[in-house]
Amino acid sequence: MIERRAFVVMSGLGLVPTVLSRFSGAAALDGSLAKIDDPSGSFPAQDPALVRSVVGGSHGNFELVEELVTAYPELAKASIDWGFGDWESALGAAAHTGRREIAQLLLANGARPNLFSAAMLGQFEVVKATVEASPGIQRTLGPHGITLLAHARFGGEPAAQVHEYLEGLGDADNGPRSAPLPAGTSAPDFLGMYRYGPADDERLEVTDRDGTLFLGRVDYVARGLTHLGQLEFFPAGAPSVRIAFQPLGATPLRVRVTAGAIDITARREG
Repeated sequence: MIERRAFVVMSGLGLVPTVLSRFSGAAALDGSLAKIDDPSGSFPAQDPALVRSVVGGSHGNFELVEELVTAYPELAKASIDWGFGDWESALGAAAHTGRREIAQLLLANGARPNLFSAAMLGQFEVVKATVEASPGIQRTLGPHGITLLAHARFGGEPAAQVHEYLEGLGDADNGPRSAPLPAGTSAPDFLGMYRYGPADDERLEVTDRDGTLFLGRVDYVARGLTHLGQLEFFPAGAPSVRIAFQPLGATPLRVRVTAGAIDITARREG
């Protein structure tokens, strides 16, 4: 039985806890209905915790992904927005981490193949035909802003022909690159909690990972920031979003987030 077993997914995105099955029960003989244990309130949509687990696990946990899609084959098609519209499917996660066996498992269970999975799997004719049919599509970025050429690179030797072809196009590896921070500033200058509302979770946290700034709402997944210049950034996979710090050197430091109709300013605490 795999019902109610708890799993913890270790991936490049962090620890993702989930419960494999929460839905059980049937109509009783007296006509009353058994209660569905659905704390997420998502039924009949897929449980967000399961979606999070299968996408997170597809970065490298074959055993977990296999058990999840065996129990719920439709999870092979699952996608999640990690933040600001940085959508990633389970297959997309396997594709940009070079997890061929996970990609094949997902495809066998109904995952929808795409250009990025084809590049990683070394499907040369698919990639070449797609580029010729849609000139310039090789510049399209995958989840987190990862380039098409990088997907072929992650595919290793089986994808060598695809890598050589894409490299020859000259523009299949033009991913976002961060501008240097202004002179006299460094990542630690921006770290901390920024409040934009009265509730405990209405805060943004700015952290530093090896010199790269990350921003995320409390208890959500943080997104890496690409610096455009003048202390203006965009988060991974969402180049139209703007995150601007102002003013530097003053107390308190503020951060303004503009994403479509959303326009909020948060003030650093402490």
